[in-house]
Amino acid sequence: MDTSALDTRILSVAEDCVAGFHRRPFAAVAAACGVGEDAVIARLLEMLQEGRIRRVRQTVLTTSLAEGALVAWNIPEDFLNAAFDWLLANDPFTGHVVVRRADPPDAPGAAYRLWTTLKVPCGCGSVKEHCRILARHIHAQEWVAMPVVGMFTLGVGHTRRANLQPGERMPQPPPMQRPRRVQLSPDEWRVLLSLKESLQPHEFVSCPWEARAAALGMDAETYCRMAEALDARGAVGRFAVFLDHRGAADERSGTGHAALFHWAVPQGMEERAGAAIGSHLCMTHCYWRSGGEKVFGGAQIMGVAHAASAEALRARKAAMDEHLAGQGIPLLHTAAFLSVRAEIRPSEISPAAYAPWRTQWA
Repeated sequence: MDTSALDTRILSVAEDCVAGFHRRPFAAVAAACGVGEDAVIARLLEMLQEGRIRRVRQTVLTTSLAEGALVAWNIPEDFLNAAFDWLLANDPFTGHVVVRRADPPDAPGAAYRLWTTLKVPCGCGSVKEHCRILARHIHAQEWVAMPVVGMFTLGVGHTRRANLQPGERMPQPPPMQRPRRVQLSPDEWRVLLSLKESLQPHEFVSCPWEARAAALGMDAETYCRMAEALDARGAVGRFAVFLDHRGAADERSGTGHAALFHWAVPQGMEERAGAAIGSHLCMTHCYWRSGGEKVFGGAQIMGVAHAASAEALRARKAAMDEHLAGQGIPLLHTAAFLSVRAEIRPSEISPAAYAPWRTQWA
């Protein structure tokens, strides 16, 4: 098998198909894609060194560990790029930072061009307080925070989605998951925060957690048992590979264009609509959110898709609109916000890191 075909086979699994914690995560990837563990490690390490991959890490379910929201910012055009740069440089609790343009241009909320994800660690304050701090530094005129009511889809998987046709869906619609808070002991926090850090090249080994455990002064068995318990409690996400969404990497993976889609449906139909949208395989994220009623045309269902072109994104969205209609769900409003500039990174969730940040910037 040539390396291109081998890489595609590995990435089709490694991006988002290995759920939960695994003591030997690369072996879990290998078993799912039918490739030897050594070959998986070697190819992923080479792709990381080439820059095709940005990071490999164990994800955690931040909705269980922090108060979060999607935040839309209305910022004067002259300050837009400076605001983008300031958030990347100074706010680790802001994860995704994306400049978007509305499609159509006169869609409700079109003036809100900067979109971010925000996590405020439990017990450290609120999203509203955090946004007030940020607004002063990034010249925001207005902002809208939209927390999650229910989650339907969360998983990147660009490689396996690259050749999808509009309208392709999973056999059954996904169940809605509601956010829930998990209380952690100090030792559990230590393990979780260690677990979520990106693997360094020297950690591309069969069991990368042995070195992480040693750094915490733990034996590997204790560390892994705690990680497994955290997984059972709903605090752990996936072992995941993240592609570089810039330049040539976009062309190879078919992820050069992305959009945040909005749908407004009648009250009481949100869960049905979210499940119908979330069943479409092109969706990497799909949520029922609150807070968009006044500015964004009443939109409650919001989700992200990636494709090789803006036209492909529109075709995929048209298929989803048609599917909603076929399910007897009236569409009261819909719009797309196309990505113009984006930086995607995990949000900080450590309570210990929040107090110093607030002291510096509040």
